[in-house]
Amino acid sequence: MKCIILAAGYATRLYPLTKNTAKPLLKVAGKTIMNHIMEKVEEVDVIDEIFIVTNDKFYASFQNWANDFQSKKTVHVINDQTTTNDNRLGAIADIQYVLDQAEITDDLMVLAGDNLFEFQLKDFEHFYRKVNADCITTHELDDEAEIKSTGVIEIDGENKVTSFEEKPQNPKSNLAVPPIYIYQEKTIPLIKQYINEGNNPDAPGNFIPWLIQHKSVHAFKFEGMRYDIGTLESYQKVQNLF
Repeated sequence: MKCIILAAGYATRLYPLTKNTAKPLLKVAGKTIMNHIMEKVEEVDVIDEIFIVTNDKFYASFQNWANDFQSKKTVHVINDQTTTNDNRLGAIADIQYVLDQAEITDDLMVLAGDNLFEFQLKDFEHFYRKVNADCITTHELDDEAEIKSTGVIEIDGENKVTSFEEKPQNPKSNLAVPPIYIYQEKTIPLIKQYINEGNNPDAPGNFIPWLIQHKSVHAFKFEGMRYDIGTLESYQKVQNLF
């Protein structure tokens, strides 16, 4: 299994903090958000290579970070060649960029570089093996404002996803979906098909409602907190909690 960590955004909502520092390289409780995420990835034995996709502005920063990070796995930093928020590729297009550059054909774990979470990725990978299908993660979220700013799903009794909406005005459930996914190797070509059909290449969750029309997707329901760091307020909240 390969792992792609999405870190090519410009985090303009966090200015001035992120004007010269990539959001995943901001520190929470004395270590970078990326370090928090990587410690969980390190525990997934089946992952042998990690690809951090970033932009030209922060490429050198991530290279420096990777040089200092002691990993049991091979870590690559990929430059998607974009330079501003206006010419960014979007998360799904960034995934495809890495797939093309690295010629990935294995199973794939995809993570956002700005989400902190308490559950173990190795438990998610075990669930993936058990259901033998593409998998997303989900947790119960009862804050009305927060649930409207994330992906929301409905599932059946087998944890199969039956509907998915990105940032719905009228959520059909309280099951929120963070950008933490595992795709089967046979699903990899479908990402390019999704893009070629003219679908939205931006938020990674946009791929899921399209995918459930083509394949079964299961949801791993986790306990514990998940923090999406998108604004100065949310960053401060996470700093206080940690």
